[in-house]
Amino acid sequence: MLRRLAAQRILELRQAFRHPQASRSFSTALNYHLDSPDNNPDLPWEFYGKNKEKVKEILSHYPSNYKQSAVIPLLDLAQQQHGGWLSVSAMNHVAKIIDVPPIRVYEVATFYSMFNRTKVGKYHLLVCGTTPCMIRGSREIESALLSHLGVKRNEVTKDGLFSVGEMECMGSCVNAPMITVADYSSGSEGYTYNYYEDITPKRVVEIVEALRRGEKPPHGTQNANRINSGPEGGNTTLLGEPKPPPCRDLDAC
Repeated sequence: MLRRLAAQRILELRQAFRHPQASRSFSTALNYHLDSPDNNPDLPWEFYGKNKEKVKEILSHYPSNYKQSAVIPLLDLAQQQHGGWLSVSAMNHVAKIIDVPPIRVYEVATFYSMFNRTKVGKYHLLVCGTTPCMIRGSREIESALLSHLGVKRNEVTKDGLFSVGEMECMGSCVNAPMITVADYSSGSEGYTYNYYEDITPKRVVEIVEALRRGEKPPHGTQNANRINSGPEGGNTTLLGEPKPPPCRDLDAC
């Protein structure tokens, strides 16, 4: 049994070396780099247009001897410019700007899940997978997205418009389940990152189709009976101003 498993693993490794890009899973793509025609250190990359001024503005927030502290906002700007993902050339350029070895930038880019190391769609849809959202149906939300778009998790649709991933707690558990949409369709100038709460399988498909048409569906709660994070149907308690204390000095009351 062990010999058979070992032989199978050897075969998988041989196939991986023959076709490294095809055999990589998304999780491993987050942790190490393999050169490809569209992602290798020989490809030129730099900030351009208004982003050059944004780089200067970001660096101005930090003392000159601590400019390496700008690594996260610079990587975020690079990702926006590069269509939602970070190539090795982009990371190398950020390392040059903040004057650190490239490995220091790679460490940050591979640690934080907000940085994408492989291509994503122009609209990157992230489903919250934390317990409150899961209890409230996030798995059904993801299934509806994947089925409607005809992709697996972390794959990009053939037209390049959409990709679906998972994200941990988005911080609005009272409005679970929820998704976020990272919109890279207009580059860094039009980049948005919006949360859609109180999502249903039907509503999430409607949001996808609205984005496909170039519309900007209203973000926030999708429950018409709720205002922001308030209770559905409105408050039932605390309907008026609370009574003030009888006096300010409680010891004298």
